[in-house]
Formats: sequence, C-alpha cells, structure tokens
Amino acid sequence: MPQLLLEVFSEEIPARMQQGAARDLERMVSDRLKAAGLTWEALTTYAGPRRLTLVIDGLPTATPDREEEVKGPRASAPEQALEGFLRKTGLTRDQLTERDGVLFAVLSSKGRATTDLVAETVDEVVRTFPWPKSMRWGSGTLRWVRPIKRVLCLFDGQVVPFEIDGIQSDAITEGHRFLGSGELLRVSDFVDYRTQLEKNFVLLDVADRKLRILEQAKAACAARGLALVDDDGLLDEVAGLAEWPTPILGDMDPQFLALPPEVVRLSMKVHQKYFAVRDPSKDGLAPNFLVVANVEATDGGKALAAGNSRVLSARLNDARFFWDEDQKVGFDAWNAKLSGVTFHAKLGTLAERVERIAALAREIAPLVGADAHEAETAARLSKADLLSGMVSEFPELQGIMGGYYARLAGHSDAIADAVRDHYKPQGPADTVPTAPVTVAVALADKLDTLVGFFAIDEKPTGSKDPFALRRAALGVIRLVLENGVRISLSPVVIKHSLQFLLLNATQVLSEKLALAEAANASLGVDIPVISEQLSITVEKSKSGQVFSGETKNLIPFFADRLTVLLRDQGQRHDLVAAVFALGDDDLVRIVRRVEALAAFLATDDGANLLAGYKRASNILRAEEKKGPLPTGMVQTGLPNQPEAETTLAFAVGAARTAVESALEAEDFAAAMTALARLRAPVDRFFDDVLVNSDVPAERENRLKLLGQVRDVMGQVADFGQIAG
Repeated sequence: MPQLLLEVFSEEIPARMQQGAARDLERMVSDRLKAAGLTWEALTTYAGPRRLTLVIDGLPTATPDREEEVKGPRASAPEQALEGFLRKTGLTRDQLTERDGVLFAVLSSKGRATTDLVAETVDEVVRTFPWPKSMRWGSGTLRWVRPIKRVLCLFDGQVVPFEIDGIQSDAITEGHRFLGSGELLRVSDFVDYRTQLEKNFVLLDVADRKLRILEQAKAACAARGLALVDDDGLLDEVAGLAEWPTPILGDMDPQFLALPPEVVRLSMKVHQKYFAVRDPSKDGLAPNFLVVANVEATDGGKALAAGNSRVLSARLNDARFFWDEDQKVGFDAWNAKLSGVTFHAKLGTLAERVERIAALAREIAPLVGADAHEAETAARLSKADLLSGMVSEFPELQGIMGGYYARLAGHSDAIADAVRDHYKPQGPADTVPTAPVTVAVALADKLDTLVGFFAIDEKPTGSKDPFALRRAALGVIRLVLENGVRISLSPVVIKHSLQFLLLNATQVLSEKLALAEAANASLGVDIPVISEQLSITVEKSKSGQVFSGETKNLIPFFADRLTVLLRDQGQRHDLVAAVFALGDDDLVRIVRRVEALAAFLATDDGANLLAGYKRASNILRAEEKKGPLPTGMVQTGLPNQPEAETTLAFAVGAARTAVESALEAEDFAAAMTALARLRAPVDRFFDDVLVNSDVPAERENRLKLLGQVRDVMGQVADFGQIAG
C-alpha cells in the first residue's frame, strides 16, 4: 500500500523541544487521519536539529465511503421539529424512512482522496503546532519554532500539492549544512530519503545519533586510557544539537581539578555541553573533557579541542573565583542575609524558615537515632549556601556547596553530609539518605514546606503543583519507609503547625502594630485594640487553640501519595484506604499492614471472608436504618440455638484474642491467619442460620454476633473499603 512521507525543514530547533515535537506531530496527524476513517500499518516520527519527519506505511489512497443512520423526531411530531431535522440532514420528507413511528435519515458520503486530506491535515497541523515558544518571520502570519525553509510531502511517490504561507510543498530536502554536497536532494520515498541524508552526513534517527556519540566517545577515551562519565541528560541534549555528531577529546588545565568535581562537571555541562572524563585507575575526574562537534575536522579535531579548552578554562576560572571568595565570606554572613530573602509572602523569610526547620529537626532527631544538637546545627546551616556566589551562578549546586563549605569550616562529617543531602530525595529516581542526621534535617525541611503551604491553603489542585508539594510528600514517605523510621506524622505535623502559626501570628500582628504606631491616631487607627489582638492570638497559638484547618488535610494528602507509591509497586489502592481508615499514621506500620492484607486477600480464605464481611455489613446497615443495633454479650447455649451460631460465637472470641495479641506485636501475618480461621464458621453461619428470626431474642443475639464479626475484622482494616 502507498506511503506518506512528510518533512518540515527549518532553521535549528532547540534540542530540548525536539522529542516533544516528534510526539506532537505523531499525535496531531494520526488523530486527524483516524477521524477521517483512515487506517495504516505503521507510523513513525523523527526529530533532529533542522527537521521534523513523519512516515506512514500502508495508507489507503482514499477514505472509505460512509453511510450513517440518524434518528429524527417521531412522525407525529410538530411540523417545526420535522423542518429542523430536514435542515440538519439536507434531505426532503420523502427521503426519510419510518420505523415504529420514528423517522430516520440515511446519510451517505463518498470517500475522499487521501492526498486532499493530507494537504488539509498538514496545513492545519503546521498552523496549530503547540511549540512551547514560537516565532513569526517576514511578512507572513505563520508561527513556528524557527523559520520554515521548505516542506517535503510525498504520497505514493508523488508530491502532495499545497502551499502554507507562501511555502510550496515539494520532494526536496537538504543535507548537512557544512559537510553535505551543497545540492538540494530530490527523494522518491522514505528509503531513498534516509539513504540520501546519510550520504550527506545527516543521521535522521536520534537513537542512531546517540549510538554514534557513545561509541566514538568511549573509543576516544579508551585510546588514552580514560573513561567517559555517563550523563544521559547531556547525551539527550547533544544528540539534538548535531546532525552528524563527532566526539572530540580535549585537555584542560589540571589545576582546575582542585575545584569540587560537581563544579567542574556542571561548568562543562551547563555552559559548554561537554562530557566529563575520569581516569579508571584513580578517584575523581581526569584533566580532560569530551565535546561533540557537528563536523568532521580535517586535523582530527585538534584545533576544535584547543579552542574549546580555552573557553572551558575561562568558565572554570570564574568558578574558581566563586570558590575562593565564598570561603572568605562564610556561614555567618550568609545566614545574616537570609532575613532579607522572602521565602513566600505568607510564610516569612528564609531566616524564619531556617528557625522552623532547626526546631523541627531537633524534635525529629531522637526518633531517627540522630544527635539533636548536630541535627539542629545542620538545619541552621542548610540554606546558607543559597547566598553564596557559587550557588548564585549554579543553582543546581544548592546543598552540595553547603556541604563542602561546612566541611571546610570544621563541622563534622555528619553535619556536612546533612547540609549536602537534605534536599534528597528530589524525585522517584533520586537516592534516599540513610545517615541519621541527614534524615532528620531532610524530614524537617520537607515537613516545614508541606505544613506551611497547607496552612496558607496553597495545596496542589489537579495537575498544578507549583510548590512541588507532591514531591515533598513522596520524599517524606520514602525517607520514612526506606529508613524504617517509626514516626507518627500527626503529632509532628500538629506541633510544627502550632509552632509555625505562633511565629506567623506574632509576625503578622506585630507588623500591624508597627504600622499602626507609625500612623497617627488621627487616622482612626486604634492601637490598643491591635495590641490586645496580638496578645490574644499569641496566647491562643501557645495553647493550641489556633490550628489551621487546612493542615488537617495534610495526613490524607500523605495517604494519597502513599497510595500512588504502593500502586506503582503493584499494591491495590483500596487496600491502602482500608488501612488508613483505622487512623494509623505510622507509615512503616501501614505498609506492613497493606502487604499482609494483600497476601491474605489473595487466598481463598481471604476472598471468601471478605464476601462474608460484606454480607454481614449489608445486614447490619439495613438494621441500623430501623434503629440502634443491639449491643452486649452474645449468648450461647440458648434453647434450640443452631450449632453454627454457637461455633461462630466461640470462633469470634478466639479470633479477637489472637488478633489483638498479633496487632500488639505488629505481627500482621499472624493477625490475618487469625482472621482466616473465621472463614469456615462465617460461611456455615450464613448457610445454616436465619439472622432475621421471628423470635426477637434470637434476632437480637445474631445481630450482636454479626456486629462482633465486623468489629474483629475492623481491627485489622476497614474491609468495607475493599473492592470485591
């Protein structure tokens, strides 16, 4: 079947936009062709520095004929309804059919030539393409990421004729800007297109460009006994900068290796797009770099390497200046400046935030096995490097530089490591700190962020999360779970909320008072009233009477994040909800419960007992609508009492004792085993016993028994929230 080949050729497309553009091109074209009724065998898109390409194999030459039946009004409907339907369908009354008193219209349409549809589709896609940033050039109205030079569009080997803002479609493309033949390339199909591009030094597929970079880069390093420092993000970027990538190994002044390796690597990566190089026989970096050029130099790249080395030296000299100057300034000066930096208009300055983190880190320290003084000290140093010259130049080094400076200032390794790593984990792929002091400060930092923004009602909504609160909550969860931290979140959150509100209330009202005093009584400002309000608010904060309702939503927010995390690990979301419903906020214990519950429900005993629980709950809910349920001891040995009722009563008593003991020991598997012993008695009870007996005493006793079954199972989880 025919093939469609489309290329939009332009000036250089930013590397960061290329792969997203390829996905958007695939989505937009496929959506429009599918809507027209077309199908195909394969669709592939490619993105590079100067072109977006799409190829579709197995596309039919025309859309299929269509016939659609549209339901109309009843035959007895008013004349106005009939006239409206006829206008909508474009038919006459005698062209309608009638079935069971209802009118129907059969609308037929002939298929359209694929070339016509492609021309319309390409025009619409190009004009509405969702570039993050676009530009308009010349006198036209078209917007694209960079000026479009030409549009290649072939269907079944023939040019699809159309024009977009003065750009006429054709069968012509161009090779490499410098290495190509310089001639326009006329192509006939995708194979010819790709072949001619490669002959003219253009690798169409980004995967091929990455492979070429890695193979040649590693070979160049190996030839000198060195090894490439892997960087997937940088590889993605440089693969979008060169159509014919050519790695070149260069040398740098060894004196720059005295700088922290993170500084050297970041200077290379951010400013120059260079890969770092290491010596496998030694620790740290080698005095080399690897640049990916877009040309094959006749001298093997010597001149390019020398030129790039000079540029890198200038960059690293700047970094060395910041490194030296920062050591002269130090933490005291930086921390003093934090009081002049606003963290958030409603959350105070960075200095106030540091005070809160320090207090919270000291509280958390004993819970994670950390020294309280070290945790507080690390917290007080944690944000200082934000005012350093190095972090001002390279924001990515926040925390990392603080760790270096703390170590140089004579602080212990535990404190320096905590300053360095307290932002971790910053994403699902980031490592989780394990050092106790670091864990204490990292938890304090993230909890302060969460409490603060929830207190001012800046919670995430939908897909919007401008303050990365979901990431912060996930960070807390991972810190707790991966370190086995036994901490109840509610007391920590409440205590920190009160501390935050006390500081905030004092600050806000003090500012009001200062403004009132600066004004004049003649302006109608009642200073004594504001003073009294300040005093009352501070006292309420101290006593816990001021507690933002918004922060109460924080624990359910953690539940949602934990649900997402466990769902990614294969656990069911309803099991997390069933365990959280018990009011437990010890994340380690919650996860153990969920794992044990999942294992239990995977067995026949678990599945059948869940069904029995739901049956009992349905009966009890129905009875609750009539009035309060009976309570008290379940009677055994009653006249004519069924054996199944007696058996279940004793089984529930035994299960209660076993479950309580198991839960106290946090042996959740044993608790599930105890519940499993209820399965047979519950099944037999429902088979043999009529709950709603005509005898009031029997009915009351059986409802008590079902209530006890529900209560015993409810100690393990809220089974009512479990699907199934």
